[in-house]
Amino acid sequence: MTTPHRRSLLALTAGALTLSACGAEVESSSGTRTVTVDRCGEPVEYTTPQRAVAYEGGSADKLFALGLTDHVHGYVMPPANPPVEESPWASEYAEVEFLSDDLLNRELVVDADADLVVAGWNSGFSDQRGITPEILDGLGIQSFMHTESCFNYPGFPEHVDPFEALFTDLERLGRIFGVEDRAAELVAEYRDRVETVRKNAPAGEPVPVFLYDSGTDQPFTAGNQVPPNEIIEFAGGRNVFAGLDARWTQVSWEAVVQAAPEVIIILDYGDQPAQEKIDFLESSPITSGLPAVVQDNYYVLDYNEGISGPRNIDGLEGFAEYLRTLER
Repeated sequence: MTTPHRRSLLALTAGALTLSACGAEVESSSGTRTVTVDRCGEPVEYTTPQRAVAYEGGSADKLFALGLTDHVHGYVMPPANPPVEESPWASEYAEVEFLSDDLLNRELVVDADADLVVAGWNSGFSDQRGITPEILDGLGIQSFMHTESCFNYPGFPEHVDPFEALFTDLERLGRIFGVEDRAAELVAEYRDRVETVRKNAPAGEPVPVFLYDSGTDQPFTAGNQVPPNEIIEFAGGRNVFAGLDARWTQVSWEAVVQAAPEVIIILDYGDQPAQEKIDFLESSPITSGLPAVVQDNYYVLDYNEGISGPRNIDGLEGFAEYLRTLER
């Protein structure tokens, strides 16, 4: 994936702006650009951020892919996220501040003097931890939520399929920062790559696939509201839990055994290596007889390829290549 040139995009956020046919854009007397963009179905007025804070790789990657590094103050990266040095945007991460490896919290955001926080609902934003869009609104700090995570967000539900949600986020962030052309370019490129994968998916009955996120007593897996569900489907597989109208969710090992997956995708966390999960599957008497385990059919999906972000496209292409070479 090619790293975009960032500096040339800054001019798009400056200068006089007129009303746009696709939404309200005005310029205040101070020259600040203002635009109204939906946030989980709620119209929100944004001014162009200069000190954005991103939570997790998916948030930062969206900003970096749009060429917005100069508008990013820093990032919060919990231990589950693999090292940023492995990112396609490693050089961009190096240009901004690493703020914390803790969960997102209000004090951190205030101390950073952030003017925008980008995160997901229940993945960054949280009622329990006291950092929600409403609370930040009251503090005068703007917020942007991943559209994919709006499935769980109370009050303004917006249900968009995961890959479409990624494209929606890029378009909305493009409007917030005034880089609509760059966003349109990216979305067109990503749509082409997805369509190429779908056209080349293996013929025949889709292979049953189980995504193993984490958990030993009961496994966490992907329902139909998160990117891996479509990664599996578009590549030519069938998520054995696609019938669950949920995001990341807990199931039983009995249900996994009954589904008899022929392939297991292992989500590779920074603090929960894939090999540890494979070792568990092979040693547990419950899972050691699964067709995928017996046949050693594992595919390791990077954490940032599984959460909403540009690397979903890389994850799709990698898994599609794996399925095309799989002997059944």
